[in-house]
Amino acid sequence: MMELKGKKVLVVGLGKSGLAAALFLRHRGAQVTVSDVRSAEALAKDIPALLEEGIMVETGGHGLLTFRRQDLIVVSPGVPLDTPELVQVRSFGLPVIGELELAARFLKGHLAAITGSNGKTTTTALLGEILEASGFHTLVGGNIGVPVVSLIDESKDESWSVLEVSSFQLETTELFHPNIAVILNITPDHLDRHGTFENYARAKERIFAAQSGSDAVVLNADNGRTVAAAARAAAPVHWFSLEHPVPQGAWVENGGVVYRKDKDAEVEYVIPLSGIPLKGEHNVENVLAAVCAARLAGAPVTAIRKAIEDFKAVEHRLEYVATLNGVEFYNDSKATNVDATAKALAAFPGGVHLILGGKDKNSDYTQLAQLLHERVRAVYTIGSAAAKIESHLRGVVPLHSCETMERAVNAAASAAHPGEIVLLAPACSSFDQFESYEHRGRIFKQLVNEWRGWKAWQNA
Repeated sequence: MMELKGKKVLVVGLGKSGLAAALFLRHRGAQVTVSDVRSAEALAKDIPALLEEGIMVETGGHGLLTFRRQDLIVVSPGVPLDTPELVQVRSFGLPVIGELELAARFLKGHLAAITGSNGKTTTTALLGEILEASGFHTLVGGNIGVPVVSLIDESKDESWSVLEVSSFQLETTELFHPNIAVILNITPDHLDRHGTFENYARAKERIFAAQSGSDAVVLNADNGRTVAAAARAAAPVHWFSLEHPVPQGAWVENGGVVYRKDKDAEVEYVIPLSGIPLKGEHNVENVLAAVCAARLAGAPVTAIRKAIEDFKAVEHRLEYVATLNGVEFYNDSKATNVDATAKALAAFPGGVHLILGGKDKNSDYTQLAQLLHERVRAVYTIGSAAAKIESHLRGVVPLHSCETMERAVNAAASAAHPGEIVLLAPACSSFDQFESYEHRGRIFKQLVNEWRGWKAWQNA
């Protein structure tokens, strides 16, 4: 456990995790400064609490001298490591870690960490509910919305902390050491930040970099890049697959989920596919990964089955919103990359009116063409990526340039016929028009409900 008392620590980036890290460090006796490129006005709601704790705040940019006068720098996930000030101080040998690495040095108990291009939040929430239903003292946090440092005071030697971790968080890990590390899938995402797909994939692999032979890795046997990662794992690899049996892990057989601990163990029947309450084949994959991790943690099959049956879809992840005039509305605002949108579309046989767009992540939208041709009636584009999306998909399906979410919802809802679907699965980040994917999803749901009122009035 690192000593913080009296140390000069700089927290770069005042997002949710940066704020939590700054307060944690201060309460542990560190002399803390926070630096953010945003203005004091933009950070007005957080600054008073920091100043009250004796934390110095630098806004409107980063001062190089501020960075040099520290013993440790803690960088928030949203801050790129190629920020010039960070590059310079790292060249001087100053330690730079993230909030995840900081927290991991203080968390007590066992650790299960989940990453992947898609499905992280659902799998993390499900595994947390399974372990809690199994009687374990369970904490859930990370990229799912609760900073990991916020779990430290609640953690005990017997705790299981279940963490969703992103490539941004993993970039700054050193000693981060999950007992169970899960990689759900690796498909192109965040290329605007990582530069290449291989850089992104290697960041994901950092989830098991500090593991030993006494730990466990859970990997997707159906994803080529995840399979390739197995060669670099020091811990035994356990697999999950929709397509075929695996030597050790979980797979689908005869209409149900089964599991075996190793190639010599008996196959355990866990749950029929009909007992999984979530839509889409991708959610079966998430269940398989959670089952595998849960059994490795010691959860009994009966508790696993009950927790899966009782599990509700996580907000903004293929979330059912309403049925209006026979049209179903689904919110998958968390579909922030092309692969996630493809998985969402695969959950519906056809008749989809799809809302696409937001801030581009250097994505290739032509990869959606076949699915759009098979299942989508029309695409409604929004945000700064709209022109690129339209250029990639012109001639595949009818395209409607809507610019805003409000226009897209009204256009899609008005065009859809009974039995069809209006789906928000944007394939982009939200930061051009919204604060977050959660904000985008809430606005979508609000607009759907407002449209319901407007339609009811019009039909009266």
